[in-house]
Amino acid sequence: MQLVCPAGNLPALMAAVDAGADAVYAGFRDQTNARAFPGLNFDDAELAKGIRYAHDRGSKLYLALNTYPDSARLGQWFAAIDKAAALGCDAIIAAEMAVLDYAARSHPDLPRHLSVQGSATTAPALRYAHDRFGISRAVLPRVLSLQQVERLCQKSPVPLEVFAFGSLCIMVEGRCQLSSYVTGASPNRHGVCSPARFVRWHEHADGSRSARLNGVLIDRFQESEPAAYPTVCKGRFEVAGEVFHALEEPTSLNTLSLLPQLLKAGVVALKIEGRQRGVAYVKSVTRIWRRAIDQLVRNPAEWQIPPAWQDTLSELAEGHQTTLGPYHRAWH
Repeated sequence: MQLVCPAGNLPALMAAVDAGADAVYAGFRDQTNARAFPGLNFDDAELAKGIRYAHDRGSKLYLALNTYPDSARLGQWFAAIDKAAALGCDAIIAAEMAVLDYAARSHPDLPRHLSVQGSATTAPALRYAHDRFGISRAVLPRVLSLQQVERLCQKSPVPLEVFAFGSLCIMVEGRCQLSSYVTGASPNRHGVCSPARFVRWHEHADGSRSARLNGVLIDRFQESEPAAYPTVCKGRFEVAGEVFHALEEPTSLNTLSLLPQLLKAGVVALKIEGRQRGVAYVKSVTRIWRRAIDQLVRNPAEWQIPPAWQDTLSELAEGHQTTLGPYHRAWH
């Protein structure tokens, strides 16, 4: 079972590799990847250096080209595929059909992974992507129950990767319209649900803080309350006279307790979310998951989770909370 970790910049890439990542995923410093965030990502020289660093230590680098281009700029995505092949990336992660088609025709030897944003949740969808675009792996959306993942592993024509830890998207994997409604900007191509230029924080006399997105009040936090990054889906709103998280609380996915079941199901790779997070996050999370996988494979009968692992993961989680998300739902 491969451990795939985030690399938002070169120091994070090096930290992930040093902590035991089998592969890292990164993006160019433009809108071809879904984390086009100020201060993140790689230019050509940095990516070449990162690839060398990973390869010298037995790790792989996957390049995220996972956004949905508009027709006027499709050539920018094609050029990014050309650069990925020339630089020696081990695979691209893509969702848009024209991007996958170009990669399959122009660089057939460059492995293609179907991005989580491809939203393939059925065996026929996976089979179509495999037959039409020659994908060699697919990343499943975070909307499936564990039973559904198990069945897909049995029927899928390609190996499957799932998200194991990190921020949890309850919408259509980065393609929701809530933030677009408030800001007019695409969350998909602007790198985050709430682009930083629209976010404003205000401190109040009583010590509380409020967060607004393009002038719209998203949440207000008391002085001692952890403040989550303001996104519409995780804000608190007044509904029928009551203020609460109307859609979802700030929380992170944590599937560590499901690791034996995911391994048994045949999941080939676990992805850690967090290219927008710092080096300390990447190092800590990678180290814990590396130990967990290795100990499970080495001695499955006696595998258990030390409380310190879960404590650390909770501290690094969004809102300091973790969930199994749709994995634990009884209905499927």
